[in-house]
Parts: sequence; structure tokens; C-alpha cells
Amino acid sequence: MKCPRCGSEMHVDSHRKYDLHMCYDCGYIEGRSYGEGSNAPDHKLTNFERMRSMNQNEAIAFIASGMNIDSKLVSTWLAESFA
Repeated sequence: MKCPRCGSEMHVDSHRKYDLHMCYDCGYIEGRSYGEGSNAPDHKLTNFERMRSMNQNEAIAFIASGMNIDSKLVSTWLAESFA
């Protein structure tokens, strides 16, 4: 099944009471509105949407501050994960 928002392949999330299709690229979940709500002026960004728009340094600062850990640890972890 293709994602109606971005067109990527959707995956089945079976960690709930009933299975839902989810898009790991844009964060769309089956059954949630995705149309004009995301373009509305009063639309609040989700953490997923905020992180997709960040560069690497901003993402490291965001993750480190949210988890109360040193940013050097996050930087090292990302470098090893994507090397």
C-alpha cells in the first residue's frame, strides 16, 4: 500500500489492538487526516515534522536536550549508526 501523503511504501504496525498502516518516511498513520489540516495556519508541528526539517546539528541538540544527555554522545552515536 502506498502512502497518500508522500507516495512511499507503508508498513503494518501490529503493536496496537488492531493493525494500522504507517508510513515511516512522513509519519502518516492510516485513519488520521492528512489533507488541509497540515497546511492550515494554526497547524502545530509534530516532533517528527520538526526533526525532518532540522539539520544534523539542530537534531543533535534537540535529541540531547530531550533526553538530558551530552550532545557529544548523540553525535558519536549518529556517526557510528550512519557510517
